[in-house]
Amino acid sequence: MTNDYQRTGPRRVGQVKEVTSLSNPIIKDIKALTNKKDREESGAFMAEGLKLVIDALELGWSIRTLVYAKAAKGKPLVEQVAAKTIAHGGLVLEVSEKVLSSITRRDNPQMVVGIFEQRWKKLEDLSPGANETLVALDRVRDPGNLGTIIRTADAAGASAVLLVGECTDPFSLETVRATMGSVFAIPVVKCSAEEFLGWQKRAGGQVVATHLAGAVDYRTVDYAKKATILLMGNEQSGLPDNLAKAADRTVRIPQQGRADSLNLAVATAVMLFESRRHLLSLDDK
Repeated sequence: MTNDYQRTGPRRVGQVKEVTSLSNPIIKDIKALTNKKDREESGAFMAEGLKLVIDALELGWSIRTLVYAKAAKGKPLVEQVAAKTIAHGGLVLEVSEKVLSSITRRDNPQMVVGIFEQRWKKLEDLSPGANETLVALDRVRDPGNLGTIIRTADAAGASAVLLVGECTDPFSLETVRATMGSVFAIPVVKCSAEEFLGWQKRAGGQVVATHLAGAVDYRTVDYAKKATILLMGNEQSGLPDNLAKAADRTVRIPQQGRADSLNLAVATAVMLFESRRHLLSLDDK
């Protein structure tokens, strides 16, 4: 990566730069953000779509570069976002549709792309209260699953998503797309299994883990008596023994038919909204 995408980001205040060449070094740096290694080195990532960019700015995320198609020039919301980007010391690029397609790897790209600084929550900063639900994902590998879970966790009012072990990158282009902007709204933490186990003992909440050999029906658990950490296993292998044994409750989601398991994102959604149902019932009392 070039100096433009070191952690300080570009500082070309007041510039709107027109770019039409795919060989432009800034465009090459932005395209490199599709690679995990480059995202990690630069601390940056890409978000597509005007709504996502607006949401991110409203939630205080730091924008490094705004890219918009020539056809979007003059549109009031695009102009407002461009002004905010410049005011925050970012760079604004007006590009051809060919360049935008190359950046997003889409034939019909969104008209606006934002390059933002990554934001991670620290595990030690999480102190869940009695009415909170968090999601911990063990070695989640599929970007679509992770993005959908982050979106669902946001919709269900969860406090955070914890990525335990070697997980897919929440800031990959595919995952950010699948979150539909919720990646900007819900804290994301990454940690090792050992760090998670140490933290959950200190956190004081209950860990409810889904497991094929779960002892009880997931609907019989009281999710409202204390903070709940929903622990969900890897798509292929489920939870390892060390995590399953550390759970306060291991539960199963009863199923009919020939399917022997649910998609991870679907199973997590079932658990999240069951927990939410318990918390809402508290409000009604």
